[in-house]
Amino acid sequence: MKSKILFFRSNIYLIILILASFKIFFSTTFLYAETFDIKNIEISKKFDINFQKSDVLDEGFKIAFQNLILNIANSNDQNKLKNLSLSNIKTTINNFSIKEEKFVDNIYYVNLDVSFNKKKIFQLFERKNIFPSLPKKKKVLFIPIIIDEGKKDLILFSENIFFKNWLIENDNKNQLIYVLPTEDLDDLQIIKSKYNFLEEYDFKEIIDKYSLENYIISLIFKNDNNLRVLSKIKLSNQMILDNQIYKNYRNEKLFETIENLKNIYEDYWKKENQINTSIKLPLIIAINIFDDKKIENFENIIKKFDLVSSLNVSKMDNEKIYYKVIFNGTPKLFIQEMRKFGHELDIKNKIWILQ
Repeated sequence: MKSKILFFRSNIYLIILILASFKIFFSTTFLYAETFDIKNIEISKKFDINFQKSDVLDEGFKIAFQNLILNIANSNDQNKLKNLSLSNIKTTINNFSIKEEKFVDNIYYVNLDVSFNKKKIFQLFERKNIFPSLPKKKKVLFIPIIIDEGKKDLILFSENIFFKNWLIENDNKNQLIYVLPTEDLDDLQIIKSKYNFLEEYDFKEIIDKYSLENYIISLIFKNDNNLRVLSKIKLSNQMILDNQIYKNYRNEKLFETIENLKNIYEDYWKKENQINTSIKLPLIIAINIFDDKKIENFENIIKKFDLVSSLNVSKMDNEKIYYKVIFNGTPKLFIQEMRKFGHELDIKNKIWILQ
């Protein structure tokens, strides 16, 4: 009887080893599995004796790369990649597709989508000592108020040149999507009644009408010579105050000033989503080896993590499968990301267990 039990146990263990080997063979190993996709790049070139289609595509790759940089690098770092050679740009491209091409009046037109390898882009940024940001669109309420210090007056809504022109050059490469308030007489009266303490006023009565958690209030102080812009910026849980001074300001510089302010606001948002690729945090996650659904779900979830640089099975035993995860962030951030997908981790010991 004892020999039969031993035989049974040895066969069960053999089955477990086979299953474990099966999981090793089919386990996921990846590096930044997703791509950065830049769509609708439009290029045109005159069709003459020197025409080469490859030249047009190369120009499209350069434009797509610059658009990507505008999306994921702050304004101070963008110049570090401005003159990157075409050959280096091409090494970061996974694939591209021509959506449309046509000839009209001896002009060749093409529309491209370009996919960049996320791993290679992050490696490039790391070599240049640049921290990239994950591209995330964010709706934000924007309220610009001009304070004419000479006339001691407030200029709002359609009478305000910043309000009227803010969305004219609305660049799709920007991550912040601006929502301007509607012209409301009640709001006008509320703001004007706060003239003497606008810098301390929280604008809650107006902000609450728009059901937006994020907002930027720009107080634009105007005098004969200079423009001072005090911005109250709420893009996360904290409030940021930004103060900019534009000396010898004239209305001819309006669009230049708007572009500058937008870049400042974009940089604050990019900082919220910044990745430090130099952080290589190794984590060991254990999962019940017989829970195929949980194992499959875990692998699929990890593929969606932009901050995971690699995932592989490190070992197995007759109870658990152990994954080694390299995470470009803090343990706290990893736990938060897992919770977003409804998963808790037992982190009491060095090896974390997926609940």
